[in-house]
Amino acid sequence: MRPQSVQVPEDDDDNPISEIRRAIDAEDGSALLSIAETVHYADLASLYEELEDDERDFFFKTIGPELATDVVAELPFSLIEDSLSHFKPAQLRFLLGNLSDDDRVDIFQVVSKEAQVRFFSLLGPRDKELTKSLLKYEEDTAGGRMTTQVGRITPDMTVKQALAILRRDREDTETLARIFVVDEQGRLEGKVRLRDLAFNTWDTPIRDIMEDADEYILATEDQEDAARLLSRYDLVVLPVVDEFHHLLGVITYDDALEIMQEESTEDIEKLAGIAGDQTELSYLNTTSVMHYRRRVMWLVGLAFVSIASGYVMFRFGGVLQKAYVLSLFLPMVVASGGNAGGQAATMVIRALALGEIGAGTAIRIAWKEARIGIFLGITLGLSIAAFISFILPQFHPPAPESFSFYKLALAVACAITLQVVSATVLGAMLPITARAIKLDPAVVSAPSLASIVDVSGMLIYFGTAAAILSL
Repeated sequence: MRPQSVQVPEDDDDNPISEIRRAIDAEDGSALLSIAETVHYADLASLYEELEDDERDFFFKTIGPELATDVVAELPFSLIEDSLSHFKPAQLRFLLGNLSDDDRVDIFQVVSKEAQVRFFSLLGPRDKELTKSLLKYEEDTAGGRMTTQVGRITPDMTVKQALAILRRDREDTETLARIFVVDEQGRLEGKVRLRDLAFNTWDTPIRDIMEDADEYILATEDQEDAARLLSRYDLVVLPVVDEFHHLLGVITYDDALEIMQEESTEDIEKLAGIAGDQTELSYLNTTSVMHYRRRVMWLVGLAFVSIASGYVMFRFGGVLQKAYVLSLFLPMVVASGGNAGGQAATMVIRALALGEIGAGTAIRIAWKEARIGIFLGITLGLSIAAFISFILPQFHPPAPESFSFYKLALAVACAITLQVVSATVLGAMLPITARAIKLDPAVVSAPSLASIVDVSGMLIYFGTAAAILSL
């Protein structure tokens, strides 16, 4: 394993990344190679993103396929095919064969069909068969993310025999933190820890020291479910099995971290109304055109939906003419509903993502959020009613002579309470409804909630004010 440097700010002229940049500028291959060997491959991948095309070619041709193997595996998917074009066929054969099987499959899943055929022809017989078997699983399933490089032993072995097998296969095994016990047909039976083998006598049967492997996942299950299991049960690795319980591979904790990062990024972007496929490129390395394409559709759509809010205001124009002071509190009422609904939607989407909400819980959730909304609404209503009753009159706002600030306080307080309660329940129900009809809760909830709450807030506000103030 190569030494790992600590990433330091890039404006520090003495850090390794800056030294590599200077070596690239000077086309000093020997300096570049000597420094790159001391830098973590993740930092090298980040550097590669920021290089120009000719600099990328010099970079990879200098460090060679052995050092580049880990770097390529860390690159954003959109850069991988281009990065592999810098290598000759013999170098590619070495690089592809040196990748872990899950990283290799990830690459095959994102490159073009032509590149797949070309890369596949460079693989050895074993890697071809393994890659072909893994490619049958979708990219976002447990099977698509697993590695088959796992320690396997059988229950009838002794500790000495098991250690001999693991010693033989240690270079091809992703992790030895957990070793899995399978029967003669390869079905998962249990697991042992490396320390269990280390601290038992050589003639101890594996069957006597193995534990049950109660936590596992089907290869066809979603990758997010796998990450959730790893997190919930504090697992180092999670075995992946087929429908007949044959051990196919494992998902490791670092895979889970990547999955969680991908899923959380996707949810955050969708909550913000950002469409399109998620990019792994950093913010600064993503083109302005790509940012524009992912944002423009929701913005245009929501702009036209907002016309409904203007129509409501147009229809209640007479109410505003009679008591223009009502315009002072309209933004607050609408915004309070949006904020309360957004909080409820966020909590429910998080609970859905973590598997805390099951089928048949919609009524319980609606009642729970309704109670929360009532408490929040009353608190906001009382606060604003006190402001209107005792503070607002001191500013002498324009109002009819017979106008009562106490009635205005009651109207605004009732309106904001109703708005918060309705928005809270709506914010909780939209994600659940979206999931029920097989839509992404994050996609539907945020943009829809904002538009619906704007319109409903105006209707509630003007309707309540007109009724209480007799306008």
